[in-house]
Amino acid sequence: MVARELSTAVARFAALLRQAGLPVTLPHVTDAVRALDHLDIGDRAEVYLGLRTVFVGRPEEVPPFDRCFEAFWRTEPTQAGLPGLVQAPPAADTGPEARLQSSSQKRDALALEAWGEEEGEEGGEPLRVPAASEAEALMGQDFSTFSADQLDEVLRLTMKIARRLAHRITRRRRPARRRGRVDLRRTLRANLTRSDLIDLRFRARKRKKVRLVLLCDVSGSMDLYSRFLLQFLYAVQSVFGRVETFTFSTRLTRVTEHLRGSTYRQVLRRLGEVRDWSGGTKIGESLTEFNRRWPELVDRRTIVIVLSDGWDTGDPELLVGELLRIKRRAARVIWLNPLLGNPAYEPLTRGMAAALPLVDEFAAAHNLSALRDLAGRLSL
Repeated sequence: MVARELSTAVARFAALLRQAGLPVTLPHVTDAVRALDHLDIGDRAEVYLGLRTVFVGRPEEVPPFDRCFEAFWRTEPTQAGLPGLVQAPPAADTGPEARLQSSSQKRDALALEAWGEEEGEEGGEPLRVPAASEAEALMGQDFSTFSADQLDEVLRLTMKIARRLAHRITRRRRPARRRGRVDLRRTLRANLTRSDLIDLRFRARKRKKVRLVLLCDVSGSMDLYSRFLLQFLYAVQSVFGRVETFTFSTRLTRVTEHLRGSTYRQVLRRLGEVRDWSGGTKIGESLTEFNRRWPELVDRRTIVIVLSDGWDTGDPELLVGELLRIKRRAARVIWLNPLLGNPAYEPLTRGMAAALPLVDEFAAAHNLSALRDLAGRLSL
């Protein structure tokens, strides 16, 4: 329990640092959590030096880091929290510290409602389309570095990527009489006894009824990426006919109906009903619930996509067993990990190491370019 609270607190502290202008990414958060395993969390000075080593890369970043550290961490022990290292209550002013809320319900509200504040009051389409050069720059930018005013443009590009994925999945061809592309193999076979190719054979597009099952990690360690991955899930469900979507942290929640909305702002309001944001991660238990309650969703025409960093506080053997059950029924199992965008990342956590041998594709999900590349992996 303490380890889970500490990981969540580090993720929230990283979010505050980003609001203060520091270029904090998910690998920084991962390194910070690992660093605290080797520090005396009762020694405030030692924790300060450890976190500053991870999050600060330039001298000019020290003052904002110091302000955030003083505002976020306190040395006074409390009944509920970590002794010697307790998250401070929100300040009364309007600075970044005022956005910090301690209760789980307030944290859930912050995690969702704040995402929609950047949208217009009418919740309509973005006001402009980014230029080609700007869009290309956004495609390669890590999700954890986006500012609030870029969310509309990111959503527009995400919708475009989702349409490409839907087109890729359904692009199959079948024999046809007169229309479609020439089927070279069948044409050669039909004209083996002739000197010229007289009798042409054609292929027309055949649409296979492929289902997507999307399982998205919304635990505390994924805080810096969850909002963009949820945009991706919303976009995929908007353009693809057969898709089922779930979120998980310590438990599994089916959010297929929550994502049905004409605007993303409406979707965010519906997602407010989900009360499992920014907590711990029990991937094995969540997959167990999926296999128990929705086994009919996975068959040989199903592609299962797991979006998670693989940080799991549960039993890795349970994760292996439940993921194996899914793999045996599904056409493909794809695992998208935001951490994989870091060249220095190695899948050494218990959950990720256990799951890796059972997935058909292991790919990054740290930016739009990585999601776009997913089109080449969606095949049966």
